[in-house]
Amino acid sequence: QVQLVESGGGLVQDGGSLKLSCAASGSTFASHAMGWFRQAPGKEREFVAGISVNGDSTIYADSVKGRFTISRDHATNAVYLEMNSLKPEDTAVYYCAADRAYGGRLYLSDTLDDYTYWGQGTQVTVSS
Repeated sequence: QVQLVESGGGLVQDGGSLKLSCAASGSTFASHAMGWFRQAPGKEREFVAGISVNGDSTIYADSVKGRFTISRDHATNAVYLEMNSLKPEDTAVYYCAADRAYGGRLYLSDTLDDYTYWGQGTQVTVSS
């Protein structure tokens, strides 16, 4: 079991930056790939970024590539999403999630159904 709590959301201007944090608890956190997803009003939840079990591999949605960076810290059981050059279209509730596969997969997943543990979300609003 993995429990996840996101923080760090807020209101920021177009072009600004935010860093989201996800605090994880549970004995198996270190054995799961992690991801960030987001959901804007009236839209489906979408993949944003993923990181492997040991942190040496990452993937990003095309819409955030080059602007967002995902990282994890096993010492503190945390996952981060650093967001730069934010745009109004980045406005959404951001969710941290843990891949259901214990020990990771051969590939990083960007599929929502592969993630089974979810946080409650944190709101990010980018004003124009």
